[in-house]
Amino acid sequence: MKPHMQRPFTATPARQRGAVMVLIVIALAAMLLMGALALDGGHMLLNKTRLQNAVDAAALSGAKTLFQVKGAPGAAETARTAALNTLRLNADAEGNGELSAGIGDGEIRDFATVEFSPYVYGPFDPLPLPETDIRYVRVWVRNYGLAGFFWSFAQSTFGSGTLGDKAVAAIATAGWSPSSLCDIAPLMVCAETNPDGTKPSDSFWGYNTGDLEVLKTAENNTSGIGPGNFQLLDFGSGGSTVRDLLAGGGTMCLQPGDEVQTKPGNTVGPAIQGLNTRFGEYGAGLDSNSYPPDWVTKYGTETGSNEAEIGLDETGAIVWGGTGINNTGGMPLQTDAGNNIYYTDSTGSRVDLFDYNDWEPLSAQCEKDNGGAGCESNGDYGRRMLRIVIGSCSGTDGGQAQSTIKGFGCFYVLQPASQQGNAAHIFGQLAMECDGDGDALGSIADDTAPQVIQLYKTYFSGVDDPSPDS
Repeated sequence: MKPHMQRPFTATPARQRGAVMVLIVIALAAMLLMGALALDGGHMLLNKTRLQNAVDAAALSGAKTLFQVKGAPGAAETARTAALNTLRLNADAEGNGELSAGIGDGEIRDFATVEFSPYVYGPFDPLPLPETDIRYVRVWVRNYGLAGFFWSFAQSTFGSGTLGDKAVAAIATAGWSPSSLCDIAPLMVCAETNPDGTKPSDSFWGYNTGDLEVLKTAENNTSGIGPGNFQLLDFGSGGSTVRDLLAGGGTMCLQPGDEVQTKPGNTVGPAIQGLNTRFGEYGAGLDSNSYPPDWVTKYGTETGSNEAEIGLDETGAIVWGGTGINNTGGMPLQTDAGNNIYYTDSTGSRVDLFDYNDWEPLSAQCEKDNGGAGCESNGDYGRRMLRIVIGSCSGTDGGQAQSTIKGFGCFYVLQPASQQGNAAHIFGQLAMECDGDGDALGSIADDTAPQVIQLYKTYFSGVDDPSPDS
């Protein structure tokens, strides 16, 4: 008996029918999922970008407003309103129809949260206390739901618990921080240093908040800068540059460590013309369109009319009143523990001057209300703040000399400058130190100007937990 030979099994064509269909179905399903990913993913990315742009703008708007109204009652609520209004305006802009529809006609406060903190890393609170400490604004949209195209199909394929709802989120943190200073008055006061040239630990290069200082002397050698210098710096050519810079037309950016040139010569007229634009007094072709006055131009005593009676007596002390060019018999000015400037009159009564503590809240209120009682109709915020150089005076023994910038001081100008013969002084009260080092953290938490308003990377706790939505 012959053994049967084994032959390989070969399916007939009839038995192969439908195999290609299975492959086509699998391929179509894969292509459909890829299309869903491309369409819905692209839609999410587009709306995430639009939402992030709107939230960034809202945070910047809130931070700018907070900077302008700091110290005024309700500053946080004013900043919150500004941030939410900016978010709404961006949502209603052309091309953002879906975002506008997402917010709807409801309360925008239900769509976005605005929080505040004294520190860039938080903690943030929607109701900060005390308000005077806050300097950073966080705007957060936690869940912005989007329309799905193939999202339902993808959910049914992978399971709704895997993908969740189609939505995006965005968060932005903004606040102010020091920067390189550009609006610098051409004035310098001498820095006090330790023997090794470092900054004293108990002061800001020898200056403390509230200090009353002569920012420009009329005397030839009382400033420490050297004979022939009057605390002026040479940022350009001649008196016209001094005039423009003291009016606030500075464009040169400086940092600590830079070298500056002292400027010999008194330059009384141009200095007065430039400075006094900040009080609404104009001459030499300067006008309010280019150089508006400060919101608040009051000066002198708290209760009196404008009286420019701060001067130096014959010993070089800063006094109020007196007679003659040296203010002989003037009352010595003093500063109390609260940085309020005052003098004691002939009856023994205390008379307070209108100083930085009086100007700051009134100026913030003017900015918040865009004018009002006690405000100049065409005023601008912070015009009475002079940003001046605190520099090294060693080696400045006369004539033009080099000085190293140690830091910057923000001085509140107490009164307009007036000319007496060939003499004029500028008096200021140190409001704050201006580090100008770009650092947004601890050491400058109390500084308020000059600053830039900027966005920061958002962290939830410390510096180790960055938000994926910022």
